Amino acid sequence: MELIIKWLSENYIELLGAILGIIYVFFSIRQNIWTWPVGLLTSVIYIWVFFVSKLYADMGLQMYYVAISIYGWYEWLHGNRTNHSESIKVSRLSLKLGLVLSLVSMFIFILIWVILKNYTDSPVPVADSLATALSIVATWMLARKILEHWLVWIFIDIFSIGLFWYKDLVPTIFLFLVYTVMAVVGYFEWKKELHSEKSLA
Repeated sequence: MELIIKWLSENYIELLGAILGIIYVFFSIRQNIWTWPVGLLTSVIYIWVFFVSKLYADMGLQMYYVAISIYGWYEWLHGNRTNHSESIKVSRLSLKLGLVLSLVSMFIFILIWVILKNYTDSPVPVADSLATALSIVATWMLARKILEHWLVWIFIDIFSIGLFWYKDLVPTIFLFLVYTVMAVVGYFEWKKELHSEKSLA
């Protein structure tokens, strides 16, 4: 019992972030607008967690999440391009946009890798840069309600588990295991809704 209390006293901030992170993904599966304020709070907590762990790209990613949470909040409320008073609907990723996002991901990856390798003491610059670059793109896709963002997250979550294992971030490892399962559920839930909308159109 004493060990548990000691562990909680040392990791309560990370644990709170993990719990809020699960709530955030649950809301995003349900397409609930609370996705974004909860995500914003989660990001603020993880800025500190990743700073302490010297995962600087992930820390920078959380800063991006703060900004994208505000953007996503607005988009989900008023992002319908044909009627700004309506929320946006789930859509598929087009080939053209997929190619553009692939190039953007590659550019961001190289940029972050160069920065981490040359200007920080990050022990895992390649892995950290890859996870960060893909996460930036996937979160933008979430803000636009693009179905395939869930597939990107499944890859990111599985990849990140290894990274967090290396850094001994136990609550975050558990969080990303849950994220992986929830991303699979989210993909099929959104896909089901997309098919329902098409059948009603």
